[in-house]
Amino acid sequence: MFLLLLMGMEVATEGTFNLLIETLLLNFLFLILPIIIYLVFFEDKHHTFNRWMYSLFATISMVLCMSHPIHLQLGFIFDLRYIPFFIIALYSGHKYAFPLYIVLNLFRFYIGGEGTLNSFLTSTIVFLFVPFLKNMFLTFKPKNRLIFSAGIITVFMGIYLILLSLYFEKLTSEFIMLSIYAVTTHAALMGVIIILIEKIILNIRNRERYISAERLNVVSELSASVSHEIRNPLTVTSGFLQLLGKSKTIGVEEKRYLDLSLQELKRAEKIVSDYLSFAKPQSENMVYSNLEEEAEYTKNLIIPYAAMHQVEVQYSFYNTLKTSYDRNQLQQCFINLFKNSIEAMKPNGGILSIAITEVKNDIIITINDSGIGMTSDEINRLGKPYFSTKEEGTGLGMLMVYSTINKVKGTINVKSKKGKGTTFIITIPT
Repeated sequence: MFLLLLMGMEVATEGTFNLLIETLLLNFLFLILPIIIYLVFFEDKHHTFNRWMYSLFATISMVLCMSHPIHLQLGFIFDLRYIPFFIIALYSGHKYAFPLYIVLNLFRFYIGGEGTLNSFLTSTIVFLFVPFLKNMFLTFKPKNRLIFSAGIITVFMGIYLILLSLYFEKLTSEFIMLSIYAVTTHAALMGVIIILIEKIILNIRNRERYISAERLNVVSELSASVSHEIRNPLTVTSGFLQLLGKSKTIGVEEKRYLDLSLQELKRAEKIVSDYLSFAKPQSENMVYSNLEEEAEYTKNLIIPYAAMHQVEVQYSFYNTLKTSYDRNQLQQCFINLFKNSIEAMKPNGGILSIAITEVKNDIIITINDSGIGMTSDEINRLGKPYFSTKEEGTGLGMLMVYSTINKVKGTINVKSKKGKGTTFIITIPT
């Protein structure tokens, strides 16, 4: 009998059924170990740091699985090394799967045996091709990710077993049973791990949404109660300063101080106006519509500004779905997004693409620019108070955008790469 280990299968002595169950449970513990460690120690850490740490612990999990293979009563043993390998490849791509690929082969060479070369060839094929499925995999919904991941490892095992069968002159019932054990074990455990990971991702997103909603509610309440009170004394002060500026008794130096004071008062009034936009929707501004009027108005409003910055505006509207919203707030939301996209294309200009469509029961607003783009860290901080990618920015514009979309129970998905532009995808349920 050949020592055939494309995925860790080797000839071994018979084991008992109890030993099989114990080893299977031990391997399951090895597989969920990275998830447990992540939840306890690293869930609140930096996103990129988390990926590297999970890759590290997945590598340890893989080595432990190889060190404690599952013994079958049929006389074979196999391990589950490819489950963490596939998970990292599908969720994180080549960069994070590379350490697992190196460690897998080094440890397999250390173990030795006739299956070493086959294991190297198989792991190389998986490393080269599976991470290319990452972008497609991440666009799936959680249920489809579960089906896809279980399906791809089943296909992989099927191909492996077909190749393995070539070593036999005649397929025996033992080999068929071995195939069933290998395929069902990998598919079932892969499915369980994917369910746990997707649940963690869902919990993190729900927590972020809750924190964001709470923050926006606090800002809304404060802005409504404070902004009006601040605007009144600002208006009075600005009026008296303007009257004082017309006096013939003040000198040039004093006149310069007055102009600076008036400029700062105007800036303060603008900030107060920005805060007023966070207030709860006003009943007199509420409409039930398909967004066409607001989109057309803000598009026409922004075209001169775009032309001034050598930006071409491409606009399309195909939506019949209607929803309730505050007209003024949604217009301001669009203006902020369009203006930010145009300014991101300074000084060379570019193309601003605005598309409003419908998908099932959702209104989809897509805003794409060919500007400077953002890093993943900047994307994660969007919508937080006082964070801005512009030197003179206050961050209140994007905070207002997130606040407005949150009020209509919508979501914002941002895709961007540094130097490649940015795409905002806003989904509003109807």
